[in-house]
Amino acid sequence: MGDRKRLSSELAAARQRIGELEEDLSRLSQRDPLIPSLLSLSAFRTQLDLDVARGHRYERPLTVALLDIDRFRHLNLEHGYAAGDAALVAVGRLIADRTRVHDLACRMGGDEFGFLLPETGAAAATGALERILLELEDLEAGGIRGISASVGIATLEIGQKPESVLAAARTALEQARAGGGRQAVVFGGSPEEGETAFQLGHGDVIAALASALQERDRYTGDHSESVVDLTARVGETLALDGEEISRVRTAALLHDIGKVGVPDEILHKPGPLTEPEWQIMRQHPAIGERILRAIPGLGAVARIVRHEHERWDGKGYPDSLVGAAIPVGSRVILACDAYHAMTSDRPYRKAMKHAEAMAELTGNAGTQFDPEVVQALVGYLFGRRQAGLAAV
Repeated sequence: MGDRKRLSSELAAARQRIGELEEDLSRLSQRDPLIPSLLSLSAFRTQLDLDVARGHRYERPLTVALLDIDRFRHLNLEHGYAAGDAALVAVGRLIADRTRVHDLACRMGGDEFGFLLPETGAAAATGALERILLELEDLEAGGIRGISASVGIATLEIGQKPESVLAAARTALEQARAGGGRQAVVFGGSPEEGETAFQLGHGDVIAALASALQERDRYTGDHSESVVDLTARVGETLALDGEEISRVRTAALLHDIGKVGVPDEILHKPGPLTEPEWQIMRQHPAIGERILRAIPGLGAVARIVRHEHERWDGKGYPDSLVGAAIPVGSRVILACDAYHAMTSDRPYRKAMKHAEAMAELTGNAGTQFDPEVVQALVGYLFGRRQAGLAAV
């Protein structure tokens, strides 16, 4: 009798232990094995099905997003796979920490992450994900400092199936990658959907930034305003579409906004800068990008500002991009900015004559400047002079 009771007790304990193990296994299957603070892919897909069904039933918004680390294979090769894994875990933890309470995030596999944002439209989702991109720029892990990523965003349409909205987000992600990364793209073709509306509806924010730049450095503020119209005219000559020209105009107005982070003794120095001073000055495009990327809807403008000192031959800064990898808006601003700077008086030198500036532009086409942009700029300025108008 005693043995039977003991066996019965052991059997009950074993059943309880099996139940606990099954619960543990179920919980583990819901979490990513490398980054347990994130959902697993299978759990994400299950929740996607539920959220899509709920969105259709109650006619509520739902946004799906994918984030992919830029050039992750290159990071592995350059720093080693252990460093790459450490960076991957750090990115995942940051994503988990920054994901809002009612949103969900998972690791889709490799260096790709997925997001479900219920009750959220494209504009709000873009703002939330741009903030994550901004924090990734300052992340340090495994000896890797600063990580850039691309994001694709898609919103649920009427009657759309789960796999369809996920595919739309992936298409947007590929657009972000093809555009050089370091940006969020909303499915539908144009980066930062709603950005033009933002610029029209929030012109006071842009004007306030421009005013702050003007107060910080009178020459820089006046110089930026003068470059704006020139970039727009060159953009039209290059047949850029209206939205792209709008972004370029905004970027031209704010392309020096990062100089608010440059010390006065360098910014207002009356003579040429020393090399250490130049190293500090060269940080201003990245500072400008961080300022602008913190404003929802200005992600594409921020990217143009970051790269406006890249050179066609890859010898520019901050990322040494080459040729067409440089955003076209950045290439336009570089040439227009250079022309205006050359033809303006500075405390340490007199302005160049128009013909001298033209010779500098054409002489550096294909090395410093995009040859097509130089051709468009020179053609526009030549047309103005032929018409008896001032160059700018």
